[in-house]
Amino acid sequence: MDIIMKTTRTYDMRGRAAEADRTRARILDAAVALAGEVPLAACTLPAIADRAGVSVQTVLRAYGSRDGLFTAATTRAREQVVAQRATPVGDADAALDVLAEHYEAWGDTMLLLLAQESWEPVAAEITATGKLLHRDWVRSVFAPALDPLDAADRDQAVDLLVVATDLYAWKLLRRDRGLDRAATRERMYRLVASVLADIMEGERA
Repeated sequence: MDIIMKTTRTYDMRGRAAEADRTRARILDAAVALAGEVPLAACTLPAIADRAGVSVQTVLRAYGSRDGLFTAATTRAREQVVAQRATPVGDADAALDVLAEHYEAWGDTMLLLLAQESWEPVAAEITATGKLLHRDWVRSVFAPALDPLDAADRDQAVDLLVVATDLYAWKLLRRDRGLDRAATRERMYRLVASVLADIMEGERA
């Protein structure tokens, strides 16, 4: 009997722990989703709790404070972005496919955050990290073309590739021009291809 009761208690504890993990994940997902729809000032604990289907007290028990929640949500979103943007090195075609998918999923959220970065510290921190991640992504994905260059030329080439693949390039084409996903991706690919061709031409000169 004691063994049965201990086993039952163990299952109950595991079940409660699993449910707590699911609740925490649901809260984080709610915070990230809401931040993509409204300014961060409107991402209040009651609004996030309502979105997650829990009480404010549950949110506080899970994350301690609004700042604690935002820190955890930012980390979760960053991990998702890094995983989503994993790209074969040296494959411009694959890079633009990945980028197109990423911007479709996160582009409008990031634009909303960028619009707040001059007065909202959390938004400024998120967007600063995003800019660094994008530059690192460019250096990594296009390393075979960049590595043979001297430092000055490499830095210039990275700048050009960052511009060609930047969120605002996507916005100009996808949102401002109203092009569809495929046309936007094709135009951005041609920008990247032009930069890469220029690099190759310089190496041959």
